[in-house]
Amino acid sequence: MILRVQGITFHYPGRPVLDDASFTVEKGEVLAVLGPNGTGKTTLLKCLNRILAPAAGMIWIGDEPISSLSRNALAQKIGYVEQQRAGSRTTVFNAVLLGRKPYIRWDITQNDIAIASQVLEPLGLSEYALRYLDELSGGELQKVVIARALAQEPQILLMDEPTSSLDLKNQLELIDLIRQISRERGIAAVVAMHDLNLALRFADRFILLKDKTIFAAGGPDIISPETIESVYAVPVVIAKHNGNRVVVPI
Repeated sequence: MILRVQGITFHYPGRPVLDDASFTVEKGEVLAVLGPNGTGKTTLLKCLNRILAPAAGMIWIGDEPISSLSRNALAQKIGYVEQQRAGSRTTVFNAVLLGRKPYIRWDITQNDIAIASQVLEPLGLSEYALRYLDELSGGELQKVVIARALAQEPQILLMDEPTSSLDLKNQLELIDLIRQISRERGIAAVVAMHDLNLALRFADRFILLKDKTIFAAGGPDIISPETIESVYAVPVVIAKHNGNRVVVPI
């Protein structure tokens, strides 16, 4: 396994958010983190990236606890795609090149430039390389943030609602690309999202958060009408269409 999380607990002042969350993720695996608003999905990702410090518990990347890693060393292992921010007056290429910052000692190298260029193409961003971020649509900007994370050459990719600004076509293209990149590069992807049907299309395993902890965890079989109703308080049926399982509220 590449990521191991054991007993993570976190609370904001006067408000517990996570309690004793434990799970593992393998190389090349996509884990979908699901649950209603306010159940701690974003908080969990921020604990994994050491943006937030858990009150208890441990997180390992391989055999190394993340608490032992420097900021640069951690950034070389984990790429983080947070929920969308507004664009700025910098070019797409320069924004993606920032993903190489953990590796830069004295100056940008030709290797850094080559890696930044290479991650633009699969995301359809090559033609936007010299455009400014504040000229992009929300969906295009989201792809730039993902490209910057991939430029870090991470072992683990954390993504917080990566499809939220995309239309249906781009949602499907992006989740297929995430799955493909994870498997080809052996990257473990942990993706927080709301859309159960998108999660069912591309994730290998799932965790569902409820009442500050992991209510259910496992493969696709845990996405059942009973589990969904328990977590979301909405009755559903699960149908099959062209081999895909589809969640339908009733």
